[in-house]
Amino acid sequence: MNVPQSNPPTDCGLDVALAIMGGKWKPLILYHLRSGPRRFSDLRRAVRGISEKVLIQQLRELASADVVVRHDYGEVPPRVDYTVTPFGMTLIEALLPLCEWGVRNRTATSA
Repeated sequence: MNVPQSNPPTDCGLDVALAIMGGKWKPLILYHLRSGPRRFSDLRRAVRGISEKVLIQQLRELASADVVVRHDYGEVPPRVDYTVTPFGMTLIEALLPLCEWGVRNRTATSA
């Protein structure tokens, strides 16, 4: 697993979690992968506002951290999909309560 290390470790472990899934897009990508494999084009439509370039970069980083796996079927036309690893599922399980919090507090935060 390739997890970027930029800051000294903290006692709570947020540094590890944020190094893997920090930023605007990775939690949303993981949310949309939670129910099973998705093709790149499906993810691009599901994660509204993300550019193709950024989605490619984010998926590569998640794959590098062993959170997702890229499946290339070697077909013509090309068929590639992304699946969450068991390790990635543990991260999604940690994100779901945060998602629920956001739903409950959406109005209060005006997001």
